Amino acid sequence: MRTALKIVLMILSLIPLYFAVTGVFGGAVSVNGGDAVSAGLDNQFRYLSAYYFSLFLLIWYVLGDLDNRGTVLRMLVLAIFLGGVARLYSYLQVGPPPADLILGMALELGAPVLVLWHRIVAHSAGPVVP
Repeated sequence: MRTALKIVLMILSLIPLYFAVTGVFGGAVSVNGGDAVSAGLDNQFRYLSAYYFSLFLLIWYVLGDLDNRGTVLRMLVLAIFLGGVARLYSYLQVGPPPADLILGMALELGAPVLVLWHRIVAHSAGPVVP
């Protein structure tokens, strides 16, 4: 189960890496259907996109010692979940975003499952596998 959790975290870490690269280098116009956006919005979008890279790095930090970095994983999952709550609020206030962003919201709102899975793995008997 520990190896499966690591593999899932590795795969999921590619999502923030993708959004970091495309957000920083493509800007807000890349998610706005090619329509122009204000310089302020683009600036903020690129800034926040860089946080995705931090998320990617922190997931890999946790993977380096999954058994002893559960607190970091829980904080990451909390941040991801709160982002999903913010997306849900936007959905309810402004309307539905594109389908890929709804999928992202679903993943973010489901992220606490990773904490439960980690708790099961951390409390399971057996040798610690790096």
